[in-house]
Amino acid sequence: MAVVTNTFQSTSATGNREELSDVVSRITPEDTPIYSMIEKVSFKTTHPEWETDDLAAPADNVQLEGDEYQFGATTPADRMGNYTQILRKEGIISGTQDATDNAGSVEQVKYQKLKKGVELRKDVEYSIVAANASVAGTTRKSGSLSSWIETNASRGATGADGGFNSGTGLTVAPTNGTQRAFTKTLLDDVMQQGYTSGANFGHLFVSPYVKSVFVTFMSDSNVASFRYAASTGKNNSIVANADVYEGPFGKVMVHPNRVMAGAAGLARNAFLVDTEYLKWGWFRKIKEDKDVAKTGDAKKFVLLGEGALKPTNEKGLGVVADVYGLTAAS
Repeated sequence: MAVVTNTFQSTSATGNREELSDVVSRITPEDTPIYSMIEKVSFKTTHPEWETDDLAAPADNVQLEGDEYQFGATTPADRMGNYTQILRKEGIISGTQDATDNAGSVEQVKYQKLKKGVELRKDVEYSIVAANASVAGTTRKSGSLSSWIETNASRGATGADGGFNSGTGLTVAPTNGTQRAFTKTLLDDVMQQGYTSGANFGHLFVSPYVKSVFVTFMSDSNVASFRYAASTGKNNSIVANADVYEGPFGKVMVHPNRVMAGAAGLARNAFLVDTEYLKWGWFRKIKEDKDVAKTGDAKKFVLLGEGALKPTNEKGLGVVADVYGLTAAS
């Protein structure tokens, strides 16, 4: 093989534009399973409050014929509240760069706004699954899911519930306990607590590793074996997955949550949710601040929103806490 003398080859060129896809794949997943599933409501204040009430326990109700009425005391409802959290993303890109025809338009304002909007949505999910107590004041923080749960919970040794403090009007973050493996026994225990409390758990949110542990429940001697029809085609599948658990106290859909894989502190909880009792409220929905002043030869943008978690009754929530959520030992 030979090349004619003085043939100008592409390897010597300096002006060839790189052949990159104009559709840039965002590696960070966009799914926010809890936020996406629960009802969205509107708040009119930075400190939304609501009331919770419970039925009296069943009793032996037998009355004397002709008896005079006796009136029992009325029990007031419990007043709860959370604080809205301000979430914000911003960016600034020079006018020249925004006008440049770059590969995938990654460094242009329009793309960056879309990306930051996705990031904000994931930050909302983070605020739900992190172990954050609520905070009042100018740097407000929404009390997260784990800071509300105290009725239906299984915790490792030395672990302690958080919960709403009626004296301060704030939630308290739970205390971490000794980590242990996620098991069917632990799940059944919390589902039984929830059933007794009146919850109908329909969803279980876990880290990806815990989802893989859940699949091993199929090996439990008390779990019915799967049965599949043999495939008549050339391609056969090895089935080693399950998405629904039907236990003694109901059926739950199991959702792996990528946000919970971000750190050990996020992955150590497996949340059970009756969606009737959990909402997210917006005081200010996510939008662009159009009043950002332009200064210099650059384009600025700011996206922000303000909202909070609203558990209308924490008895509709549950947690298997202090589980190994990233690996078999962490």
